[in-house]
Amino acid sequence: MNWGSFYAVISGVNRHSTGIGRVWLSVIFIFRILVLVVAAESVWGDEKSGFTCNTQQPGCNSVCYDQFFPISHIRLWALQLILVSTPALLVAMHVAHRRHIDKKILKRAGRSSPKELENIKNQKFQITGALWWTYMISIIFRIIFEVAFLYIFYVIYPDFKMVRLVKCDSFPCPNTVDCFVSRPTEKTIFTVFMLAVSAVCVLLNLAEVVYLIGRACKRSFRSPEDESKLPWISQRLSTYKQNEINQLIADHSLKSKFTVTKKSPAERGERCSAF
Repeated sequence: MNWGSFYAVISGVNRHSTGIGRVWLSVIFIFRILVLVVAAESVWGDEKSGFTCNTQQPGCNSVCYDQFFPISHIRLWALQLILVSTPALLVAMHVAHRRHIDKKILKRAGRSSPKELENIKNQKFQITGALWWTYMISIIFRIIFEVAFLYIFYVIYPDFKMVRLVKCDSFPCPNTVDCFVSRPTEKTIFTVFMLAVSAVCVLLNLAEVVYLIGRACKRSFRSPEDESKLPWISQRLSTYKQNEINQLIADHSLKSKFTVTKKSPAERGERCSAF
């Protein structure tokens, strides 16, 4: 899998994240993706070929390996990274939708110059309103996926320590045979490291949830004077929206007057004769 392209996609929301969110993304890339690609894959590269049993019975090695390693550590961690990082795409889609709406407002207001559109493209959105809910939902999903995978790992491998010798008596092994795991100490170290980093990511997500809730509570008690200090682009967009509404009202009034003045002389004469 091309992890570089995957990171480029999820890092698009980095400039719209909180400080804790940017730290979480750095931990994901440096301590999980890079370690998984550079070191962990080479450590587990011989997990099946290096798993040997003291028997020549065909199929015994494969059956015993499947018994003690029902799913590869590397594939489990890769699936975890994909699912944990995917909720960030919710924020990316929300931001893209907001930019599309803002561009439409600028064009309707007659402000579709390249400079104005470039300002919309480079605008950093505040995590408020609907974007706050989208961002919060993405964090909750990240926490759920992290905890779920930690639990799955515990169920599959209750003892995270890799042992050197395991005993297997599954069919078609002729009897209880001894099987040997290659480089168990090295694999144990990387297993502990990946689990510890996953736990750190859970703590970062929880800290970000608390931070967002705290900021939302602070905004709810903010004075009206502080609310008026919005970013310049938001103020302009609000002005454009109000101008657009005023223009629609003016056009409607002008159309009504034009309809009245276009009545024929016969119609005006009939009205006068009625009086």
